[in-house]
Amino acid sequence: MSFFCPSCGKKDRQLGTAITSRDSASVVTTRGVDMLISENGIIRYHVIAEEWKMFDKMNPPFYSMEQGVLLEILDSVMQVESMLKADTAYYMNKTKIWHLISNVHAENVKHEEFDTQELFINNGSNRMYSDSLIHIKQEKQILVGHGFESNTSLTEYTIRKTEGVFPITESE
Repeated sequence: MSFFCPSCGKKDRQLGTAITSRDSASVVTTRGVDMLISENGIIRYHVIAEEWKMFDKMNPPFYSMEQGVLLEILDSVMQVESMLKADTAYYMNKTKIWHLISNVHAENVKHEEFDTQELFINNGSNRMYSDSLIHIKQEKQILVGHGFESNTSLTEYTIRKTEGVFPITESE
């Protein structure tokens, strides 16, 4: 019988030998996430993610959404101020910073579209920023720059190292 079940006789079997430390494993993995997140008692974020992992023992602790995320930033009456999508996102618990990576797409209430490969959202200062190439599609023009900073509603922003195509009429 031991031929078919050679490990049955071992008393000190170790499970999960691939995980060498509890620090490197997620404490919770949730699939099909659709949740609201509050700050100081006010609902500020609507998050939809295929998978949400919590790494509470890492230093620093963080959440990961590595299969894509849709993030809506809400105002005080729960109206969408801005919408962001990314292939991957991390949220750092201690610093309250979101880190969105790869195919980051955002829109504001003026229907301006923002596309970049990396974007940070600082909850403490209510600012967004990036040092990556950014394309901003407005109604009549497209702005391009290397570096960007904005409020979280994406209505007041600064673009660094700007480029762009600005259409003008003959009369101008």
